[in-house]
Amino acid sequence: MPRYLSLVQIDERTAPAEGPSPELMQRMGELIEEITKAGVMLQTEGLTPSAQGKRVHYSGGELSVTDGPFTESKEVVGGYAIMQCKDMAEAVEWTKRFLKVHEEHWTVTCEVREIAEG
Repeated sequence: MPRYLSLVQIDERTAPAEGPSPELMQRMGELIEEITKAGVMLQTEGLTPSAQGKRVHYSGGELSVTDGPFTESKEVVGGYAIMQCKDMAEAVEWTKRFLKVHEEHWTVTCEVREIAEG
């Protein structure tokens, strides 16, 4: 069965400075438990804010390192999930359910892509 990566991108300008609410975390935990029990979720994690990250760039044979936050980016990677689904449609349906647990003030986009095997 194919595996899919759901890459969670958040707009840090709309995300609360204190992070997700306890209610959001509870809803997310319940959904993750459901996805795991269904045998779909293989791994999922959230990431620390971009202010705590670094971006390493390679261009023209030169490397550069930029400290976060990354002000030139509207959206940053906030987390990921690796799911094993029968097809892309199923992966998208689980991802839609994940997005719907967020409050309206969040701006979240998930990019869903099949993981190339071999």
